[in-house]
Amino acid sequence: MTDAPAPRQNVSFASGEGTAHGYLARPASGRGPGLVVIQEWWGLTDHIADLVDRFAAQGFVALAPDLYGGTTTHDADQAARLMRELPVERATRDLAGAVDHLLADEGVTSQAVGAVGFCMGGGFVLTLAAQQGERVAAAVPFYGMIGGEVDLAGLRAAVQGHFAEHDRMIPLEAVDALAQRLRDEAGVEPEIHVYDAHHAFLNDANPATYDADSAREAWDRAVTFLREHVR
Repeated sequence: MTDAPAPRQNVSFASGEGTAHGYLARPASGRGPGLVVIQEWWGLTDHIADLVDRFAAQGFVALAPDLYGGTTTHDADQAARLMRELPVERATRDLAGAVDHLLADEGVTSQAVGAVGFCMGGGFVLTLAAQQGERVAAAVPFYGMIGGEVDLAGLRAAVQGHFAEHDRMIPLEAVDALAQRLRDEAGVEPEIHVYDAHHAFLNDANPATYDADSAREAWDRAVTFLREHVR
């Protein structure tokens, strides 16, 4: 079952020669550092929009690109299909467009943006940071992984990763290997946090995975890290 098309789109921006859409929120002042928020495999859901709002309340001009073009789902099989069928080239083009859009926004006070992503979006965070170089100052993946074909050499961002000890999708051995790749390929020493939780522990819209204590701790760490590095 899918939600209504484009339930959370409120902004359009250039993506290559085309147009992408997303959800953008500003702090009460209207001004702040730029932040790209990257969706889980469910799409640009109410949960992701809520996270954008929460980051805005913390002082960021936050933008979540809609990588599925308005489609969302709460069915794991359909989510897996949507993720498989998402062209990586198009997704990274839309994410790059989001960086361009934020850095051109008069309300964005930072010289570079931050990027934070969840599950599928956690992998795209590091891909985006590697492609955008110094234009991404901080990369914060939550329980996300990248493939070996992604070249991390261009990554210049500070990295803070949040992973779960009991994540059946991402074993801790894979987290250790990712941290070593960041050291070897990008010369970046990542700050890695592991929680006594399961995959998607920050997603308070999913009671089966949400862990309030881990979510609170990870959220506070992420916000502090982003404030420190995205200026």
